[in-house]
Amino acid sequence: MAAQLGSLSLVERDDPGASIIEVMVGFARTLRHAGVPASQERLQAMIAALAHLDVTLAADAYWAGRVTLCSDPEDLERYDMAFALYFGAQRATEGRRIPPPSVARAAPFEPAGGDPHDERTSEQPKFAAQASRHELLRHKDVSALNPAERAQLKRLFALLAPRVSARRSHRYRSASRGRVDLAQSVRRLLRAGGEPSQLARRRRRTKPRRLVLLMDVSGSMTPYAEALLRFAHAATRAAPARTESFTLGTRLTRVTRELRLRDPDRALAAAARAVPDWSGGTRLGDTLKAFSDRWGQRGLARGAVVVLCSDGWERGDPTELGEQVRRLARLAHAVVWVNPHKGKDGFAPATGGMVAALPHIDSLVAGHSFAALEELVQVIADA
Repeated sequence: MAAQLGSLSLVERDDPGASIIEVMVGFARTLRHAGVPASQERLQAMIAALAHLDVTLAADAYWAGRVTLCSDPEDLERYDMAFALYFGAQRATEGRRIPPPSVARAAPFEPAGGDPHDERTSEQPKFAAQASRHELLRHKDVSALNPAERAQLKRLFALLAPRVSARRSHRYRSASRGRVDLAQSVRRLLRAGGEPSQLARRRRRTKPRRLVLLMDVSGSMTPYAEALLRFAHAATRAAPARTESFTLGTRLTRVTRELRLRDPDRALAAAARAVPDWSGGTRLGDTLKAFSDRWGQRGLARGAVVVLCSDGWERGDPTELGEQVRRLARLAHAVVWVNPHKGKDGFAPATGGMVAALPHIDSLVAGHSFAALEELVQVIADA
């Protein structure tokens, strides 16, 4: 992969504020959300490695990250995909060997662009400048993206892997530590002819919680609906059996089956065909009541992490919305509200729906950008 990129310039001339550290911090953050445990210690090791390599070469950056940020063979494929998507490169061809950097030609770490007359830096694509543009794209409001930026962002959604923490089950398993298993201990005693033996112990099993996504697709949420559905598709791909997705508007629509399609564009197209009230009105209270009556109370929301994505504009009675959110909070393990307007300056939860629902939710998250959705991944994991 890195060999395909060749010799690349570190910083674009019109972006003097960019630095290799900022770029690599953003890359490590993206890796974590892709499932690679790129900790702060590993990030520091990567930056230290780059100080002894030629940072104008993408191959050096590739290998510096690969040998320091990856701790398991399973991380390598995700690292390759993240590197290609984050730095705007094409994935390496199958079986192609990427040569490791040569320490003999190592250059000191300099966050400058190099000699502008150098043929290598002036003619080749600019490595960190491309990464810097991706970093800016991560924080840009999705409602303000042009078609080219939307196409780039679609590829980044493949790196998201929302997962919910496990919960303790009512079933037990044998363990070396934990509560004494009296029945098993007695059976051991009888098999030993009454001679004292080691006590058997047991611990609670764990099982993953269910993730339920309720997405407002009314007219006021149209600029953000595609991004939220792509997030739902990424969550479904990460845990197909434990993720449920619904759209809210003037009626409730279950789109779980459509979002289980492997291709994200086909999945979104299928979901759009299944939703009859796309860009219509908003009756959050009524649709939440329909969800709780038909799905939530029967077990779908019990002990689950429920993510409600809406701007809070409610045409119905806000009091009814507040009552339904309170009812949902009693069933669920946690209720997370995603409001795209929270990421804008001067935001205050002043709409009737938000005011009524706010006392009953556990977290309020902005969902206006890719970086905000990465934050949502962490909130879901910590719920």
